[in-house]
Amino acid sequence: MEKNDVYSPLGSQRKAFMSWQARTIIVTMIGYAIFYFVRKNFSLAMPGLTAEYGITNKSFGWIIFIGSLVYGFSRFINGYVVDKVRGRIVMAIGLLLCAVANFAFGFGVNLSALITGSDSGPDFTSTLILVMGITIIFNQYCQGMGYPPCARILPHWIHPSELATKMSVWNTSHSIGAALAVIVCGYIMGSLGTNMSADAAVVERITANLTSNDVANATTQALAYAGHVGAWKWCFWLPACLAVAGAVFIFIGLRDEPKDAGLPDLPDTSLGGYSSNMSKKARKKFESVMVWKNRWVWTFCIANMFVYVVRMGVLDWGPKFLTESRGMQISEAGWTVAAFEIAGIVGTLFAGWATDHIFHGKGHRMCVMCMLGAAIFMTIFRFLPSSAGITLTASVLVGAGFCIYGPQALIGIELGNQATKEASARANGISGILGYVGSGFSGLLVGYVADIYGWTKVFETIIVVAIIGMFVLISMWKAPRDGYERSQAIKYDEE
Repeated sequence: MEKNDVYSPLGSQRKAFMSWQARTIIVTMIGYAIFYFVRKNFSLAMPGLTAEYGITNKSFGWIIFIGSLVYGFSRFINGYVVDKVRGRIVMAIGLLLCAVANFAFGFGVNLSALITGSDSGPDFTSTLILVMGITIIFNQYCQGMGYPPCARILPHWIHPSELATKMSVWNTSHSIGAALAVIVCGYIMGSLGTNMSADAAVVERITANLTSNDVANATTQALAYAGHVGAWKWCFWLPACLAVAGAVFIFIGLRDEPKDAGLPDLPDTSLGGYSSNMSKKARKKFESVMVWKNRWVWTFCIANMFVYVVRMGVLDWGPKFLTESRGMQISEAGWTVAAFEIAGIVGTLFAGWATDHIFHGKGHRMCVMCMLGAAIFMTIFRFLPSSAGITLTASVLVGAGFCIYGPQALIGIELGNQATKEASARANGISGILGYVGSGFSGLLVGYVADIYGWTKVFETIIVVAIIGMFVLISMWKAPRDGYERSQAIKYDEE
């Protein structure tokens, strides 16, 4: 096919290069999916923590908010770290530390009881929230060691003309990881734990916790939660075991650049007079022009903030909303949110294909269409009656998921193109900060709005945010496909 001609300059080494390209995509996909497995498990554990310990949406909102900010700054910091340290090392260590954090989270109750000398009461609950917050912050920092290595490694292996299509395939990794997390953890929440439903005191305590948090059908839900007390701990322990294996897999299977595998550099990605061996001053000029003074990089980064408010508003809070407002069982809510993620996989693949084949590599134009679609589906969801069945509810969320994951994937891909392969990780680091500022505010905003005004106002807010994000992206409609021409125009004579 003509598409493959971009690799023809590799000559006899083309076959080996393409084999390593496929291997790199697969290893990073599996690795990043596992990162999400030890991250999205918290969403399924939240309803159980509310039931057993009465933790409020506001408390969860603050934990999500702070954790999201830490994650964003971690992505920014590690965007620089991967330029100094091998990406596979950073990624493997990050996943291993996430496993440690998840093991620790499962023992948070034990630690809180040890500190307070009690396993119940206001002091215990406050200490548990503090312990959870510290553990989540540590986990979120380590999570920030997952994406930057991929953002730097993949543009070294994939030609710019194929980056949207192939990286959209790669971007399904977090949807796969998150979908598996909510399915497996939903099963755990409904299957494991200790059956205390015959203990009237336990049922009464859980009922009181659910009632004080305005959970729908509190009495019925209390019996379900009482039948699986402590199940939420396994939502952390089992994924942690998988993360340990994943860290080893990444370290063994990954190589950062073609030269590390004895292969030539990727064709057609010349950076003009730039070289990694140039002076520090010259390298700073390259970064300044391609990242800090690049209008298109900043537009994508700002848009990313709005995209994440919409996406994380549904993903982080979906299980809680569906159980508390729509009266679903936690396992049903898990499957519904999983459908949102699975739709995101299909939407991501379509967005990547459409970018390369319809919009000629200009992903920002596809992002506009996706944000419009997300706003429409979230509006439909807002007006669904509470009596709407699980099939209809899931179908609307599927439509929203199909749309919102396109921009989430394409922004990272397009930053790799606009900033070039050399500055991709740093541009994505800035995007990560703003994206997870949006994610953090999403957590805080949803927690407060849900507690004060109810869930209906939450989704009205998400709709407005989606529309604002769409207009930000419209402002760059005439942007070029990539930044390689810009990089070749940089003059280093004065350096």
